[in-house]
Amino acid sequence: MAKILIIDDEQSIRSTLREILEYEKYEIEEAKDGEEGFKKLSSGNYDLILCDVKMPKLNGIEVLEKAQSEGIDTPFVMISAHGSIETAVDAVKKGAYDFIPKPPDLNRLLITIRNAQERSHLVTETKSLKKKISKTFDIVGESDGIQKVKETIEKVAPTDARVLITGENGTGKELVARWIHQLSNRNGSPLVEVNCAAIPSELIESELFGHEKGSFTSAIKQRIGKFEQANEGTLFLDEVGDMSLSAQAKVLRALQENKITRVGGDKDIKVNVRVIAATNKDLKKEIENEKFREDLYHRIGVILIHVPPLRERTDDIPLLVDKFLEEIATEYGNKKKDIDKSAIDELKKMEWTGNIRELRNVAERLVIMSGQKISKTDVQQYA
Repeated sequence: MAKILIIDDEQSIRSTLREILEYEKYEIEEAKDGEEGFKKLSSGNYDLILCDVKMPKLNGIEVLEKAQSEGIDTPFVMISAHGSIETAVDAVKKGAYDFIPKPPDLNRLLITIRNAQERSHLVTETKSLKKKISKTFDIVGESDGIQKVKETIEKVAPTDARVLITGENGTGKELVARWIHQLSNRNGSPLVEVNCAAIPSELIESELFGHEKGSFTSAIKQRIGKFEQANEGTLFLDEVGDMSLSAQAKVLRALQENKITRVGGDKDIKVNVRVIAATNKDLKKEIENEKFREDLYHRIGVILIHVPPLRERTDDIPLLVDKFLEEIATEYGNKKKDIDKSAIDELKKMEWTGNIRELRNVAERLVIMSGQKISKTDVQQYA
């Protein structure tokens, strides 16, 4: 049963609202002025606040602002007499969900309350989901190499500087890119990923820049490319070292001029995109072998971040394993398994050519194959 607090200095309005809402199975509490209302709001757990605009001691706007300053995100629906509609509209601009004129219309009142609750539930679910995502994509580790990566991310993320992330396969380059975007001013816009190694060279230009209908045999309709999809956001070019030279030339132009042209088109399209690139290759050697453009390297590599391999940060293995065991337990709906220190020591001795990705797979295998507690023998047998 949803709990609603009615804050209004008119007894008749409070009584009318109580009668209507209790009939609809809501639990109701009342406050006769803004000061009493805020005290109840601070100490109680409400699903919705119905708040008069003009009241003694604290008016409705002041109650709303104090609630927001205290971090209370319970939805407010303002109740306004005819002469205070402008004030009520101002309240909506300041964060109230909606306003209802006096005397309240029954149907509108009930619809507004229901919609406000649904929106509140969505906000709560979104916050919960963001926390889960943030935890899933957290950069775990306290080694010097990882601390340096974290410090660089914090410095560069708020800027629009282009970043080149280097490191072996499985070290977490994508994770670094996600955190740069998440901590940037563009986090309200999309992060669009392109795996340059997974797309055939003849299709990479269409993937990045889009194409017009009929531009080639299979182009049966217009396609919007990744640059346009990432407009105002971030474009992550993973394995950029595998991009064809012709595509590299077009990417260079897009970065220089902030505009692209679809394949088969002749119209320039302006784009505002921050590019983050990643590679497991030595691009300087690729430049020497004429497989990568030096001018593009300097364009995308304003800031360089190197993610160390797991074998250079073995002291982070206990933290990583603990995180993976918790994640896997949540995924499987089981209790998190414990692991012996001797098992951790055994994991530290391994080569980890697949880096973090390999460690995650091993952790899952150990959860499936071991008993109640993961032992050194389990690691020797299943890792």
